[in-house]
Amino acid sequence: MPTISVDKAELFERLGHHYTTEEFDRLCFDYGLELDEDTTAEVEAAIKKGLPAERPQLKIEVPANRYDLVCLEGIARALLAFLGKQDPPQYTLAYPPGGEKDLITVTVSQETQRVRPFFACAVLRNLKFTPMSYASFIDLQDKLHQNIGRRRSLVAIGTHDLDTLTPPFRYEARTPTNIAFAPLGRETVHTAAELMQIYESDKHLSRYLPIIRDSDVYPIIYDAEDHVLSMPPIINSEHSKITLETKNVFIDTTATDDTKLQIVINMVASMFSEYCAEPFTIEPCKIVFPDGSTRISPDITPRTVTAHASYINSCTSLSLTPSTIQSLLTRMTLSPTLSPNDPDALIVSIPCTRPDIFHEVDVMEDVAVAYGFNNLPDIFPQTSTVAQPLPISRLTDVIRREWAMAGWVEALPFILCSHEENFSFMNRRDPGSLAVKIANPKTLEFQVVRTSLLPGLLKTIRENRSHALPIRVFELSDVVFKDTSRERQARNERRAGAVWCARGAGFEVVHGLLDRAMKMLEVPRIGKGDGRDVGYYIKEGDDPAYFPGRAATIYYRPPPQKSSKTGELADELKHTLHINQDRDIVIGTLGVLHPTVLEKFEITYPCSALEFNMEVFLKRS
Repeated sequence: MPTISVDKAELFERLGHHYTTEEFDRLCFDYGLELDEDTTAEVEAAIKKGLPAERPQLKIEVPANRYDLVCLEGIARALLAFLGKQDPPQYTLAYPPGGEKDLITVTVSQETQRVRPFFACAVLRNLKFTPMSYASFIDLQDKLHQNIGRRRSLVAIGTHDLDTLTPPFRYEARTPTNIAFAPLGRETVHTAAELMQIYESDKHLSRYLPIIRDSDVYPIIYDAEDHVLSMPPIINSEHSKITLETKNVFIDTTATDDTKLQIVINMVASMFSEYCAEPFTIEPCKIVFPDGSTRISPDITPRTVTAHASYINSCTSLSLTPSTIQSLLTRMTLSPTLSPNDPDALIVSIPCTRPDIFHEVDVMEDVAVAYGFNNLPDIFPQTSTVAQPLPISRLTDVIRREWAMAGWVEALPFILCSHEENFSFMNRRDPGSLAVKIANPKTLEFQVVRTSLLPGLLKTIRENRSHALPIRVFELSDVVFKDTSRERQARNERRAGAVWCARGAGFEVVHGLLDRAMKMLEVPRIGKGDGRDVGYYIKEGDDPAYFPGRAATIYYRPPPQKSSKTGELADELKHTLHINQDRDIVIGTLGVLHPTVLEKFEITYPCSALEFNMEVFLKRS
């Protein structure tokens, strides 16, 4: 969860009460926040020593989906409503005197679809910034960039002094050499290509360069006089920078995700609309898209959710009336009204600042928070259940226990690994449709979700090279594959894997380990042409991870499916003729690992490995 710092004196002044640390900690807990630190003692100690010190800060941990709480204004607004000292603000769009025809227009070009296709904007008029509110305005943008914006890769925000610009605006995408402007903090004009080189050494901006660096075109925003507003998501221009004296602010947001874009523009505009001459008013803009369609931005129309008192009471074990629930929801910055058609229902209006509410269950949670979790009655559940392991976990424990008693050591490597370790290090090709890739990996070590247990076991051996030989390690865990037939587009598969490392290859050792596992699973060993209905066998394989001629593929013949009388006669005929191979499935591999694989994992001794799918042994009903 994100942690934000707010000025202690400013927050308490807004709340109209000066709390002790314990009192404020209790208030935060009641609302679902956590007071992480109060720096008052540190500041006082620094002052006594004659050292420079900032004003005391409160560091508060807020829920990751409560974007309205990542700034001082949002927290003060929420707590005032929670304490019943202030009604939830009503945000409105303030059109110019001429109506929609006088709105500031932004035209989006077709080329932007190649790099950052989504755009939204808003205007805040007649603002009155103070040094503290100005700092909070900048900090809110940074918090949203790091949180919902995923370090600007999904959403980037730009703020500009509208009085230095001439509408209408254009959102375009041009080649780097055709973009030139003086970036924020500089007076010299540079092309976009030059800026990418200049900011390579910038500690703050260099992390954002890869977002658009490899694109043929870069996004850019111009006004009617071809003044650049910004080159999202990298830098704004010096020409339109905002200052403490700025009165009218133009806010632009660009994104690769339209849902998050709408959340961010609503959040920035609504949080600081309280500083407008007419509080909580936002001037909209008109956006013209490449296909000729238009949109009024921002869209702050409240959403509605229907909640039922009976449902809320059943979840909380309370007996609240709809009118009581109405007052509790008002304390959570929601606007509920009693349904005229159903005495049990409430029509809850969700403001644009609460995108975290999707369902009636979220409304119920807010009622519980307003009522107080500590005030909920303690009751015994009406039903009791006894937990038990999943069938696949019980099956896994059978193998785990047996292999451990055989003297093998269980390893627990990460389920994430690098793309090279998962494919090229194992001499395997990436077909592109196999591994689930991390969209924005923080390190090169965690790029994909593993599709094999062997890379993790080999890394374990690499890090324990000083251990006495032989090294015998195994793992029983999940690998993940892409699966477009599933709703989540991926599936887990429980596997068993083991690696033997010694002065000798040890193929017979892992072969014996496989035989022992199958014996414990009561799966007999059969021949390929054997007429038996159930069993396993191995035959020579060609997996490039293993040494040629020292690799085997493991086949499993599952029990025949229950079928009709005709099907039973057909199965009996196949059994008589020893035709069962059409049911045989590949479940794994074993063999002596290829020397190039060992070299890439920096292992100097020969290794033999075993890996097979365990889910095929589950008894299906």
